[in-house]
Amino acid sequence: MKKNEIDWNNTRTYYLEHLKQAIAALEELKKNRPEAVENKELFTKIRKHFKIAEPYASYLNPEVGHRANGPALPVFREDNGRVLPPIGLQKIEESIYEQGVTSQEFEKEIQNTLGLLVVLQENIESRELTPSRFFVAIQQQLMRVISFSMANFDTPVSAQGIKDAAWSFSSLKKVYNMTLQPEIAIKNKALDKDFINQLDKAIEIAASYNGENNDFDRYAYIRDHVNPICRNWKKIRDISGYWQDTKDYPFNFEAETFFEPDAFNLTYFTPAVNRNPSEEQIELGKKLFYDPNLSEGGKVSCASCHLPSKAYQDGLQTALDNTGKPLQRNTPGLINAAYQQSFFWDGRSQDLLGQINQVFTNDREFNSQVHQFSNQVLEDTTYLKMFRHAFGRVPRTNKELIKAISSYVGTLKGMDSKFDKNIRGDLATMTQQEIDGFNLFMGKALCATCHFLPLTNGTVPPFFSESEKEVIGVPETAKNKEWDNDPGFYVMYKEPTHWGMFKTPTVRNIAVTSPYMHNGVYNTLEEVVEFYSEGGGAGMGFDIPHQTLPFDALNLSSKEQKALVAYMKTLTDLTAAQ
Repeated sequence: MKKNEIDWNNTRTYYLEHLKQAIAALEELKKNRPEAVENKELFTKIRKHFKIAEPYASYLNPEVGHRANGPALPVFREDNGRVLPPIGLQKIEESIYEQGVTSQEFEKEIQNTLGLLVVLQENIESRELTPSRFFVAIQQQLMRVISFSMANFDTPVSAQGIKDAAWSFSSLKKVYNMTLQPEIAIKNKALDKDFINQLDKAIEIAASYNGENNDFDRYAYIRDHVNPICRNWKKIRDISGYWQDTKDYPFNFEAETFFEPDAFNLTYFTPAVNRNPSEEQIELGKKLFYDPNLSEGGKVSCASCHLPSKAYQDGLQTALDNTGKPLQRNTPGLINAAYQQSFFWDGRSQDLLGQINQVFTNDREFNSQVHQFSNQVLEDTTYLKMFRHAFGRVPRTNKELIKAISSYVGTLKGMDSKFDKNIRGDLATMTQQEIDGFNLFMGKALCATCHFLPLTNGTVPPFFSESEKEVIGVPETAKNKEWDNDPGFYVMYKEPTHWGMFKTPTVRNIAVTSPYMHNGVYNTLEEVVEFYSEGGGAGMGFDIPHQTLPFDALNLSSKEQKALVAYMKTLTDLTAAQ
């Protein structure tokens, strides 16, 4: 088959028709009262058609796609300060399964969601499906299976995430047959056969699952089915002749799975002014990282608070300022810090350059001016040569210093832990307790609905364009008597729903980054797990009207809590610190 014989429009029509069926089913649902017995079955039909159409529909319009199928939470618009009410499929699901809304409210929820889906329909109708768009859209959907479907992120109430995986893979099989399959069957018959068999098996397992969702072995499903599908899809993409690699997306398309050491594209997460740094700039940044002469009076360096042996954390409840006095918040680790879209616990900086900049200007930290070069640095004459090699000259401001440090921090990656090696199938050393802990992390314990796999931070897949912040009700002390009074993200916009809101950090390397939470209130992982098991601050009885963490007790047994801790300890990778 020649390349120009593929009619990509047929695949676009396939996506479009299923989106239209989702819209039609929503129109049918709008006629019903919230308590109608047929609503649950009808809602499942809506979700099925949406998930089949989702790859291309959400690729074309990520913001609307996410709103249509995102969390049932209010959305704050930073551009105008408005708080938009929750809408979308998850809000409708909540109303159907939990009730508590009037018929008028129910109809309005459906009408608003219809508006979103109609926008997606218009996008598909007006935008041609190209090979590049096709491949990126599929990559995004594969990520959704791992991070959303396996965690029930899309279906927190009805818990249909496993069936979502079946629908996503059914959609992939159909569009593969419509496009690349005839050509791949000629070029590599064994690959074509293996890929179809893998899809069929993955679909069969997920579609036939009728349990309570907490006993599904997500670990085995990802290792034995999802990852092999990802590997073969890469091979198909490579030999098809249609794919041209791109650095415009968060994925490294050369990685075979999402659990490889190089699975993510650092360039995507890096500000445009500091992309593709040279080795000389990185080496300069590393030397500057450990140099106290960057700070006024030569009292502190980056490494004063970010110790390599602790995954670039410091082991203290809160960081210390340049006089040795405690600062307000706990020091975050730096490994994989580059893979996020907001920095500091309160998320006040949108990129790593801004974060380092604020450390320079903070009078309790470096107390240096960005526009005034730290001349004390040149007491080490080796810098003269390093600056000239890195930037062609000795700078007049600290801006180049900040760029260099940011470039070095970007190299601090750790995605090759015991867990990664095992989920890829490179090793088989995970204990049953650790595997049970992973399945709890993804299922009953709800960890992965905020700490998204595989990065386990709050940067939201598959677009990775925003990092989530949550109100979880962290207490002031480990006695759990009252809510900590740190306003968090509230200081940015003075929006009441943001009081006590903090960025979701990574769980990777958590075994070596104690103490925990923004205020370092807990010394052990066991205390952290118990906090979440009780339902966060609201579950402990604190008055937290805008808590985003579900405040119903998880009722995790002692055995389950130990398994969770055991799993989290498998996420340690200190390669970057060596």
